[in-house]
Amino acid sequence: MKKLVAAVTLTMLVVASSFTPKVNSIHETKVEADIVDLAVSQDFLSTLVAAVKAGDLVDVLKGDGPFTVFAPTNEAFAQLPAGTVESLLKPENKEKLVKILTYHVVPGKVLSSDLKNGQMAKTVEGSSVKVTLKDGKAMINDATVVNADIMADNGVVHVIDKVILPSM
Repeated sequence: MKKLVAAVTLTMLVVASSFTPKVNSIHETKVEADIVDLAVSQDFLSTLVAAVKAGDLVDVLKGDGPFTVFAPTNEAFAQLPAGTVESLLKPENKEKLVKILTYHVVPGKVLSSDLKNGQMAKTVEGSSVKVTLKDGKAMINDATVVNADIMADNGVVHVIDKVILPSM
């Protein structure tokens, strides 16, 4: 009888423990990050991070939001004419840099499922960007969204393959 009670008790313990949530590593916990922290954590956005710092926009993008950011990759910045990024990062070109960066930000949280073909979205810079949906891909002006709906505490990031430029 003692063996039967021990076996039943052991079985109940095993069954009960299988329903207990377990967290074995940091990767299983939800880590909160704002748009800037999210960008800093991604090596492929390091040029964007440097530009945001040079434009003194870190505190803005760490703000409450919500913001939608179309984030160009390092390769997108590399497509600009030689010397452009270096020139934009100089203090004397801060106004132009801020104009370009804020053209990549739309107030509010716009998910990819919210995008409509032909839609115009007004940017923080003041001009609008055009959304095109084609062959299952979203484009912002002539940049393709390569990774959509990366959630941050204060908005959403859509990674794009080109730097989009406002009228200067």
